[in-house]
Amino acid sequence: MITSASNPRIKRIIQLRDKSKMRREEDVFIVEGVRMFLEAPEKSVQELYLSEKFFHHANTECMEKIKRLESKQGLKTEVITDDLFDKISSTVTPQGILCVIRQLHYTMDDLLKTEAPLLVIVENLQDPGNLGTIFRTAEGAGVDGIIMNRDTADLTNPKTIRSTMGSVYRVPFIITEHLEQEIKMLKQNRITVFAAHLSGKDIYDGVSFLGGSAFLIGNEGNGLTKEVAELATEKIKIPMEGKVESLNAAIASSLLVYEARRQRKAGKIL
Repeated sequence: MITSASNPRIKRIIQLRDKSKMRREEDVFIVEGVRMFLEAPEKSVQELYLSEKFFHHANTECMEKIKRLESKQGLKTEVITDDLFDKISSTVTPQGILCVIRQLHYTMDDLLKTEAPLLVIVENLQDPGNLGTIFRTAEGAGVDGIIMNRDTADLTNPKTIRSTMGSVYRVPFIITEHLEQEIKMLKQNRITVFAAHLSGKDIYDGVSFLGGSAFLIGNEGNGLTKEVAELATEKIKIPMEGKVESLNAAIASSLLVYEARRQRKAGKIL
């Protein structure tokens, strides 16, 4: 059992938790909690830490997965004191289980497998909770993938990971330095790129999303940059009553992808 905060492995976990640069360099991210552990792809689990209390009281499902990881992958489970676990955790009420996960990598081909792909393109979104919610909603609506530019909030941020509720394991994504080039490539592949924009002429539920479709979602405060918005095939809007000018980025994304799902279900394109 690890009992000291000066233990090198504990120091490293804290650094991985707090430093995005280190996560990028090691190509990993950290997840916490029973659900995030149980849903994690077994081949991606690199390290596992349990609090002493969790080790003695873990449910059967968790223990079965831990044993599989130990026997099939040679994973060594580290048990640490409850007080020490509280120090490495990024949650208010730690559940007592923390994993280091190898980052998942995809190509554009992974996002374009279906006949009529449904995609979300995120530019400069800053709130980790918003990004995590977009992932979760995307999975629920059957989105084929998410494209983000490098200036979008760090996907490996522990808050972002928690907000995805496991969807980060299952929704293909690409982080790109060249968002404009990726958008142009999508258009060349006959994917209609829609910008959720205040200057949009058509209301979103009056536009067809039965063909390949991608929704552009911009920064919370400033929206899409002019350069990216101008690349859209069509600008659409979400109607607003009262004095509200726009919706939260994650909510706007949710409305659009679920409208696409509704249309596709009715049109049998699923």
